[in-house]
Amino acid sequence: MNVGVAHSEVNPNTRVMNSRGIWLAYVISVGVLHVVLLSIPFFSIPVVWTLTNVIHNLVMYLLLHTVKGTPFETPDQGKDRLLTHWEQIDYGMQCTSSRKFLSISPVVLYLLTSFYTKYDPAHFVINTASLLSVLLPKLPQFHGVRVFGINKY
Repeated sequence: MNVGVAHSEVNPNTRVMNSRGIWLAYVISVGVLHVVLLSIPFFSIPVVWTLTNVIHNLVMYLLLHTVKGTPFETPDQGKDRLLTHWEQIDYGMQCTSSRKFLSISPVVLYLLTSFYTKYDPAHFVINTASLLSVLLPKLPQFHGVRVFGINKY
C-alpha cells in the first residue's frame, strides 16, 4: 500500500496518455489553437498554419522533453526524478500506442502545414526545423541521453 499517495499507480505519468479521451482532448486543443490563431485578422493562412505548427511543437518539446520528474509524491525512491515525461511514458517501453500517437501527430500537422503554406521555402524551413526539434528527442537512441549535458540535472 502506498501511504500518502491517492492513486494506485507507482508513477501516474507512465499511464497518462492511456487515459480515456486524452487523444481526443489533444486533437481538440490543437484545433482550438488553430482557430484562435485564425481569428487574428492580420495573419494570413500560411502564417497561421506555421504558427500552429511551431507553437504546438514548442509546447510539446517543453512538456515532454524538458520537464523532469513527477508532480506527484511517488514511492519509487526518486528513480523518475531524472527522467523526462517522454522517458516515463509507458514505463519507458518503446513503440507503444501512446508513443506512436505522440510521434505521428507532429508529422501529420507538419504535412498539413506544408500543404496549406504551398511549400513556400521560408515556411518549409521553419516547419522542418520545428518538426526535427520535436521528433529527434523521441527516437529510442536518445532515451536518457542529454546532448551537451543540457537538462542533465
